[in-house]
Amino acid sequence: MTEDARFSAAQAWLSSLPLPGLLPHTLRPASADASFRRYLRVDQRQSSQLPISLVLMDAPPDKEPLDDFLAVADLLTQAGLHVPERLAVNPAEGFLLMEDLGVTHYQQALSVEDPSAAKGLYQVAWQALVRLQAWGRHHPQAISLPPYSAEKLLAEMQLFQDWYVTRHLGQSLDAREAQDLQKVYGLLIDRAIAQPQVIVHRDYHCRNLLVCPGHSPGVIDFQDAVLGPLTYDLVSLLRDAYIQWDEAEQLDWAIGYWTEARAAGLEVAPDFAEFWVDFEWMGLQRHLKVLGIFARLAYRDGKHQYLADLPVVLSYTQSVARRYIPLAPLRHLLERLHP
Repeated sequence: MTEDARFSAAQAWLSSLPLPGLLPHTLRPASADASFRRYLRVDQRQSSQLPISLVLMDAPPDKEPLDDFLAVADLLTQAGLHVPERLAVNPAEGFLLMEDLGVTHYQQALSVEDPSAAKGLYQVAWQALVRLQAWGRHHPQAISLPPYSAEKLLAEMQLFQDWYVTRHLGQSLDAREAQDLQKVYGLLIDRAIAQPQVIVHRDYHCRNLLVCPGHSPGVIDFQDAVLGPLTYDLVSLLRDAYIQWDEAEQLDWAIGYWTEARAAGLEVAPDFAEFWVDFEWMGLQRHLKVLGIFARLAYRDGKHQYLADLPVVLSYTQSVARRYIPLAPLRHLLERLHP
């Protein structure tokens, strides 16, 4: 079904819903997604008040079935996170009507020139993260998420070689470089698997957190959640691809998370220096993956805007590779690729 046909189908479905005051003719684009999903807004008139907006998720069922989104939404709601309330769902056609959490993402509200003001937003974000992780540790029987397995972690990092090195840079690796890179992958995987395994959002960053007055952050785009390493979402938050903070701020905020996580009974490393190594190595795994994903989004899917975000991700990758002796083979490779 074409995009225009899906738009018409969405309007027809909205017209069939027994929701008073719903105005299907106001359906309009809200935002796109890195996947096949897209989001639309529609107005609803409530008595004499001004209309409020709702969000319709358009997820083609053959590409982005709604089951995972709905299951994870229920899980996060139980954990006390602020996710959009669902109002109506049509799994067969791939439509979901839900609460509109607003238009102000963290990325729009943050300014690298004022980290002191940003700390308040990050604090409620890491507190929500601690709440989610602690809830999951106390309710393991309620979690039916797939594991962030060694195979999955490796497949993600392989995107770096396939799409960033080969497709984006037009380079190839010799046999020794390829072998050394696999050894680095193995070190990163071992470190990740050794961490406490908790509920992981997988994209807990400034474009998926919304400023919601009176609430902890609104959380979206959580359908790919897994059971995985404790530091993964904190890395997504503090070292995301779209806004870059000085390491002093990253350390300060990571200490804040670490302190609250320990108080909540989470099994974080008792020594912050050891926790920081977990954080950095987990971040390196994620950033190798993201370099590959952003290149794939550009060259396979035609979403070339992601190429503009590569330098920030590359800078994270280079800084960690330079800092740790066991990661020297990756440092040498990056120095050759980016002399």
